[in-house]
Amino acid sequence: MKPTMMDVAARAGVSQATVSLILNGSSGARFSAATRKRVFDAAAELGYRLSNRTASANGNGNKVIVFVVDELTTDPWMSLAYEGARQKALELGMLVTLGVYRKDEDPQEAVFSICESQTLVGYVFGTILTRKVEPPEALFRTPSVLVNCYDQQRRLPSIIPGDVAGGRAATERMIRNGRRRIALINGQEGLDNPRDRLHGYKQALASNDLAFDPKLVHYGNWEPSSGYEKTHELMKLQNPPDGIFCANDLMAIGCIEALKELGKTVPGDVAVVGFDNRDIAQFTRPPLTTFHLPMYEMGAMAVELIVDMAGGLNSSHDQLKVECALVERASG
Repeated sequence: MKPTMMDVAARAGVSQATVSLILNGSSGARFSAATRKRVFDAAAELGYRLSNRTASANGNGNKVIVFVVDELTTDPWMSLAYEGARQKALELGMLVTLGVYRKDEDPQEAVFSICESQTLVGYVFGTILTRKVEPPEALFRTPSVLVNCYDQQRRLPSIIPGDVAGGRAATERMIRNGRRRIALINGQEGLDNPRDRLHGYKQALASNDLAFDPKLVHYGNWEPSSGYEKTHELMKLQNPPDGIFCANDLMAIGCIEALKELGKTVPGDVAVVGFDNRDIAQFTRPPLTTFHLPMYEMGAMAVELIVDMAGGLNSSHDQLKVECALVERASG
């Protein structure tokens, strides 16, 4: 049997997502020279070759991938994923069109009927919040990939951010810098991202023999106001934190403002680490140490998977988790 991307990942000791990003030269992928060498060496040893995606895309004259999202304007994430998909499709000689689908507004899935009148390669279906979805029926009739969401039954491949690993890395980042009482200002309870980032936070504490203190975990609403309010609550504790991990950059901005108001220096008195790598993170004072949410890369990977599927190469891995890389600045 021909070697697969999973075989290369196992040989190199990395994820399939890492193999895909490195071998395809995906823009924005951040990996060390050693990791890249391991992947290329493993591929060479196994005789693995990337499929001819351009040929599979063009062989039947199909040139269009449709990117369908549930929301486009409230946050930048789906716009970034769409841009990654669009750029990758252009490299492969295809176009990506964009549509918005909300089940309550379009119960008959009319947007998919319109799309199926085109020369269709496949669908990317993305959601602005990482969550479980019931995929529209149209996605089962053509090669389709879910981005930032997943099908509980794993009937369709999905690409999601590595939130558990990201939460762990953010917490360990502060532990390595000598912080021993680290708080978490998390997003709203009940959502996948806060659950997974909390899990990673707890993993980091346990791995470093630090006790978990539930008083140090507060839930916000992703906005600067909740980061500000929760920081004031945390700093009133008898034993306040010396590091605060905020589950997104907007709450981290509010956190930094609250600490300044309390006369605390960042990172001297309290280290602050965010998550998302929004554009504004580089302009806080001090600039915010954060973790990159890889939506652009996820969009590009979705196109690669769809073209592979259209060419008859179905992945044996039904869910890819993409690394959220550290963006080193001055606050953490």
